[in-house]
Amino acid sequence: MVSKPPSFQMPEGEYAGDVSCKDAWQALKTKPDAVLIDVRTQVEWQLIGKPDLSSLDKAPVFLQWITMQGRNPAFLDELQAELEKRSVSKDAPLYFMCQSGGRSKMAAMELTAKGYTACHNLNEGFEGALDEHKHRNSVNGWKFARLPWTQA
Repeated sequence: MVSKPPSFQMPEGEYAGDVSCKDAWQALKTKPDAVLIDVRTQVEWQLIGKPDLSSLDKAPVFLQWITMQGRNPAFLDELQAELEKRSVSKDAPLYFMCQSGGRSKMAAMELTAKGYTACHNLNEGFEGALDEHKHRNSVNGWKFARLPWTQA
């Protein structure tokens, strides 16, 4: 009998934790130093949409965790440079978003390893989990919660 290889388990406790999209929105509204970081691909931003923080006088950071060529090797350097440009401290609440919470969790963990203390993962993502018909935007997520977003 052939055994299956163990599935990859990401370690817990190496970032500030998972939050819902609504909780992240509330934090973005009430905490002046809170930042939303969207780590999806440029294609996703163009075809699926982007979170819109203009009503909060804020702008998300858009930086691809994975590009068409694979993992973005400059991600951490580019993100740290952008946060420094925005004068964001290492203790500011940072909220990472992807499609459904996987890539954003890895990004939150990596930035935590660089000394940032409040990296949160939007575990629902922009589009949320798949429903019983394998469709998104019908179970949870930024769009499902009717939070502000724009379509290209």
